[in-house]
Amino acid sequence: MVIGLLTLDLHIPGARSLKEKRHALSSLEARLRERFNVSVAEVDHHDLWQRARLAVVSVNTDAAHLDATLQAAAGEAEHARLIEVLDANTEVL
Repeated sequence: MVIGLLTLDLHIPGARSLKEKRHALSSLEARLRERFNVSVAEVDHHDLWQRARLAVVSVNTDAAHLDATLQAAAGEAEHARLIEVLDANTEVL
């Protein structure tokens, strides 16, 4: 069993309130869950309007497939409207 963690540091330049931030993040989180069957949680910058850190986690028996899934999830975040990816870090545990 292989566990993969993708950490995404995000900037939401158009957010002028926590409500706007949550709207942008919930859209991305839902797409990642539905498309890649991963778990997603906001893990930092909860009170900042334009910053967020998401943790994306997946479990698989094949490390190569797991890495491909997390890289595809990072790519999906890169193409998300309203959100800029500042940093993406992948770890295999």
